[in-house]
Amino acid sequence: MKTIQNPVLKGFNPDPSICRVGEDYYIAVSTFEWFPGVQIYHSKDLINWHLVSRPLNRVSLIDMKGNPNSGGVWAPCLTYADGKFWLIYSDVKMHSGAWKDTHNYLTTCETIDGEWADPVYLNSSGFDPSLFHDVDGRKYIINMLWDQRTYKHSFGGIVMQEYSHEKKRLIGQPRVIFEGTDIKLTEGPHLYYIDGYYYLLTAEGGTRYAHASTLARSKSINGPYELHPDHPILTSWHDPRNLLQKCGHASIVQTHTNEWYLAHLTGRPLPHDDKPVLDFRGFCPLGRETAIQKLEWKDGWPYVVGGKQGSIEVEAPKIKEVKWEQDYKVNDHFESVTLNHHFQSLRIPLTDDIMSLTDKPGNLRLYGKESLTSCFTQALVARRWQSLHFDGRTAVSFQPTNYQQAAGLVCYYNTENWTSLQITWNEEKGRILDIVSCDNFTFVQPLQGTEIHIPDSVEYVHLRVQVRQHAYQFSYSFDSENWINIPVIFDSYKLSDDYVRLNGFTGAFVGMHCQDTSGGSTPADFDYFAYQEL
Repeated sequence: MKTIQNPVLKGFNPDPSICRVGEDYYIAVSTFEWFPGVQIYHSKDLINWHLVSRPLNRVSLIDMKGNPNSGGVWAPCLTYADGKFWLIYSDVKMHSGAWKDTHNYLTTCETIDGEWADPVYLNSSGFDPSLFHDVDGRKYIINMLWDQRTYKHSFGGIVMQEYSHEKKRLIGQPRVIFEGTDIKLTEGPHLYYIDGYYYLLTAEGGTRYAHASTLARSKSINGPYELHPDHPILTSWHDPRNLLQKCGHASIVQTHTNEWYLAHLTGRPLPHDDKPVLDFRGFCPLGRETAIQKLEWKDGWPYVVGGKQGSIEVEAPKIKEVKWEQDYKVNDHFESVTLNHHFQSLRIPLTDDIMSLTDKPGNLRLYGKESLTSCFTQALVARRWQSLHFDGRTAVSFQPTNYQQAAGLVCYYNTENWTSLQITWNEEKGRILDIVSCDNFTFVQPLQGTEIHIPDSVEYVHLRVQVRQHAYQFSYSFDSENWINIPVIFDSYKLSDDYVRLNGFTGAFVGMHCQDTSGGSTPADFDYFAYQEL
């Protein structure tokens, strides 16, 4: 029997919206402050997936400059109707405190990897919008409703309003169709019409260990909606030892072989020997990932096969398996004039004054910009951790002239949590290798007084990070062969949603950066970048 091995989208790939077009399957996931916005994966069999599109790839579609950590693109919804793809998404400008400043947009494209249309503004009443195409041709926008009043629960239910594509705006009056359950925190709505019923699937319980998926149905789109008899339909809250935790925020697909599956968010905590407690089960540096479960129908309701906690191994649909070639080079020497799409930047596009692949052919050049703590203009190119056992390597040529200039290899969560091994400058030692660690906005330089002098004869300094589950360690080489470990160990758990202060919704990245806070835009040239899972 062929099986789906979960998670199917490893590393930071949350809030999956699954969509079928003929015999092709697509999943769109959240990207938050990372640019381009939204990742869309493609599969033929629900087993093997590859990254096929990042649709929000220009400022006219998403402008996140200045957005807070874990702001930006939340919970996209991907659908297909009328001969084209429809993508709904939020741009979250503020998410801490009493208010959620979140603006919701719609864009369309006839092909999944084409140029998506400039967005249509929808509303700002809450986040996690989705689009429902009714059987009569009418279209509806559904999102959670935010209530900032101090004497009310902030999650005000699920609100629905009709959308006119001809007028390119919402019409009629918004209506709350579902107020949620006692689990609370009702969000992430998706609406389906199946065999005479409207099925409303929502996320509840918050996006941590108490996360859940709630299903309700009604004969009328306006409700009232009755709850699933075994509510919630999906959660791992009752099973602290399940390998998949945080299970929730789901979407449903019917295969072309008439089978039913559920794509959902999940997290895999770092392993530990202590018995987990109910309210906290550990740290997930890989972020919230995407898994798929099989559904079976009983008495007009779907149930998760194998139990509502979710399974690592799931029976695959009766479809011929189609494997994809690996779509990134383990060792990328930047020989193309376009950046591999597994790399992303923060908040804004990598314009020519930030990055170039042609100024020094065979190198990725970054022009020094603001610090790694900036929410505006960083020169940083990074990719997700997708394993807890990998090596990341690069080689950088950089000639700083003052201590405000630095370039190197970084393990990064957000502007307040990262660790960088970097070339910089010291008044007594000249060009040096140093480590800077930012731990919930507390800064440490563990090599103070023992910084590593770089000989004048060395142009490219090779930098490496070795991630080994609970810990990661940096090393360097002046000749690419003889590596010297730096005797400082860093904790992987500190690059997780579960560790960072305030709200964190992303995951760990590894990449290259260059900063010049003097304003001189001093460039750094990176000869290669290698990401190799072990």
